[in-house]
Amino acid sequence: MELTLSDRIQTLSPSLTIAITTLAKELKAEGKDILSFSAGEPDFGTPKRIKEEAIKAINDGFTQYTAVPGIPELLEAVAQKLERDNGLKYAPSDIIVSNGAKQSLFNLFQATLNPGDEVIIPAPYWVTYPELVKYAGAVPVTIETNDITEFKITPEQLEAAITPKTKMLILTTPSNPTGSVYSKEELEAIAEVLKGTDILVASDEMYEKLVYGIDFTATASISEDMYQRTVTINGLSKSVAMTGWRFGYLASPNKALIAAMNKLQSQSTSNINSITQKAAIPALLGEVDDEIEMMRQAFEKRAQEALALINDIDGLSAITPKGAFYLFVNIKEVSNDSIAFCKELLQETGVAVVPGIGFGSEGYFRFSFATDITTIREGIRRIGKFVESKR
Repeated sequence: MELTLSDRIQTLSPSLTIAITTLAKELKAEGKDILSFSAGEPDFGTPKRIKEEAIKAINDGFTQYTAVPGIPELLEAVAQKLERDNGLKYAPSDIIVSNGAKQSLFNLFQATLNPGDEVIIPAPYWVTYPELVKYAGAVPVTIETNDITEFKITPEQLEAAITPKTKMLILTTPSNPTGSVYSKEELEAIAEVLKGTDILVASDEMYEKLVYGIDFTATASISEDMYQRTVTINGLSKSVAMTGWRFGYLASPNKALIAAMNKLQSQSTSNINSITQKAAIPALLGEVDDEIEMMRQAFEKRAQEALALINDIDGLSAITPKGAFYLFVNIKEVSNDSIAFCKELLQETGVAVVPGIGFGSEGYFRFSFATDITTIREGIRRIGKFVESKR
């Protein structure tokens, strides 16, 4: 029997971040001295309060199907969080909880995009965005950014990229992989460009709690016009160290859009894990905010030291991250082939980082400082020796 795969699945490329992380784990299992800075995952454990709530849910027998978008008390908790933290008023019926932000994005793209639609994606971008856009039959339209603008698009760039086929703009703030954060004024300028259009905004705000020296502004809070056109996407993976729990959500005041995504999820995964739903509630209600702040402060200290160490290496540079837990390191003085650079770095020094080309920007690599400071220092020391040998 000969199997023919669908055209859709063949549009997808494997995730470079997952590929590098997997290779690093394999090499480590072989006994090699590997330091991995490739994973986008906090090195802290999930807060005790959340784990206790999960254990209680299990012991209470809360193990059956729930409503597809989430249990009522969970949706209410998400709504309270969005109003308390972001000044956004959503009804619980405006919210859908999914298996991580990836499923939220998948649902959104499948429900709104048609073949030929264009989706504007600033680069560098999270690796999943263009892949899911292509899977929906739409066309990713990349806007190139650089260190000078802190990898943020300008209103002029956005206006130039808009065509009659433009259906959506994807914004990520704070950014994976660059750590850049859009200010309120920058979002207002983007909002002005979008006025009078039918362009949706997918605002990925997964790292909102991890910001350094800057206030976070939710995209939908800019104006009533932006509120109506924005789909807010968030979750607990990064800020509350709950990556494996698979908890993401989206919110939109558009009832027809929410109904369409609810229908899609009902025919794919149905509800997310019932235990995770119960466990997420205390996090959303602010009961572990002290622990979130502890993690934020630790990441900020690591960011400062990692940035100084990287910028001390002749030939490398990075902008100051204002959020998330990544440095996006410029290697253009050393190499314009980020895949070859990262492969040699891993093979010769045991340091795993992710090539910038995977995020749509050649001449960079992403360095995750979501690990202890001793490992960070040793990793950057090895990177420095490697770069010195190549110059």
